[in-house]
Amino acid sequence: MIHVEKIDQQTYIKLIVSLSMKAQIVTIGDEILIGQIVDTNSTWLASELNTLGISVDSVKSIADTRESIFEALNTIPNDVELVLFTGGLGPTKDDITKYAFAEWFESDWREDEDVLMRVKEHFLMRGVKMPEVNRLQAQVPSNCIALSNGLGTAPGMWFDNGGVVYISMPGVSFEMKHIFSERAIPKIKEKFKLDHIVHRTILTQGIGESSLMEIIADWEENLAKENIKLAYLPSPGAVRLRLTKYDDHIEDNTVVVERNIERLLPLIQDYTFGFGKETLEVVVGRLLTRFGYTLGIAESCTGGYLSHLVTSVPGSSAYFMGTAVTYSYDAKSKVLGVNKADIVEQGAVSEQVAKQMAAGVRKLYECDFGISSTGIAGPGGGTKTKPVGTVWIGVSTPEKTFALRFQMGETRERNIRKTALQALQLLRKEIIAIQKISLIDSLYLK
Repeated sequence: MIHVEKIDQQTYIKLIVSLSMKAQIVTIGDEILIGQIVDTNSTWLASELNTLGISVDSVKSIADTRESIFEALNTIPNDVELVLFTGGLGPTKDDITKYAFAEWFESDWREDEDVLMRVKEHFLMRGVKMPEVNRLQAQVPSNCIALSNGLGTAPGMWFDNGGVVYISMPGVSFEMKHIFSERAIPKIKEKFKLDHIVHRTILTQGIGESSLMEIIADWEENLAKENIKLAYLPSPGAVRLRLTKYDDHIEDNTVVVERNIERLLPLIQDYTFGFGKETLEVVVGRLLTRFGYTLGIAESCTGGYLSHLVTSVPGSSAYFMGTAVTYSYDAKSKVLGVNKADIVEQGAVSEQVAKQMAAGVRKLYECDFGISSTGIAGPGGGTKTKPVGTVWIGVSTPEKTFALRFQMGETRERNIRKTALQALQLLRKEIIAIQKISLIDSLYLK
């Protein structure tokens, strides 16, 4: 056995990866190659594979042609044991994946009764007669296992060829996710002996990757001693910290990871808002629901994006009263009661205006909390005293009204996203403060 204490963390991780099962992801679709749609399927699949302890060797996108599919099948690395294809499955003539696979695997055809029944039910539930062309979707290569599609008509396909498993799934994201989660994963676990792996993700907002790294440097240095890998996963306005521990038969992985999280949280409690795949809007929504609070939002520079995040959460109607997107001076004054003189003297991007917007929307909707955004999202409109990225966020609570200034950056889309998240974080902290809950304890509220 290798004594990991004698090697650095990077070497250890490289060793683990080299011993892990490898997979390749292939997305099929001309619409991806021409930039018509963004390939989100690969990102999701890579994350799911990582959770299973499977290393992704490569990700590629190919055209909707027999030749491209054949080339992808013929150039799979020798050490890859699992290949995932998405796209090109359906009733239309341009969906040729199934036919290319049948040819490559030298297979004839069979009609899968379960798939046919599912296709018929799909149309019956919608009160529509099944087009005859859809019956063809029940035709699958005879040497594959059909993976039933509970959300659509195109089944997935499982081929086991020479110890390598090939899985083909529809390109429609929600159908692909369903097939992979419900049909493919159980078979993958049955087929392969997978490494035991524990992931734990800590969610932070309001601090950059570099600053975060400085704060937790000493803590991070000790992770190598317990064979834990730390990954920084930044996005606009937020940084995720993912801890990963592989099975080394020394101690229960979950216990070890949780022990290190307990050491971490006091260092970053001002920025941490949750764990796993939660979003800040979900966390805030849960707090509002738990304590019976209501919320109103006044937006300028975020243009409705903040309200969009809040209302994307199921059940948000229980606490979200309404929004006011007041872009113009007149709208700020007429709808929210902002003093025109303050707008003229201080500017729309100012502490006074942000505070009045927050207080105004709270009064307008007679709610417990009001939050506001006003700023210069860019790319133009900045000045020496108020450059692009200057933002004021206002918060009005049952106890006080205040506004804070932030300097976000130079990119419009990132500024809007970062402002919205910062507003939610300020609201979260105010709710916690009013309830007299510690920042760490608040992370475990359900």
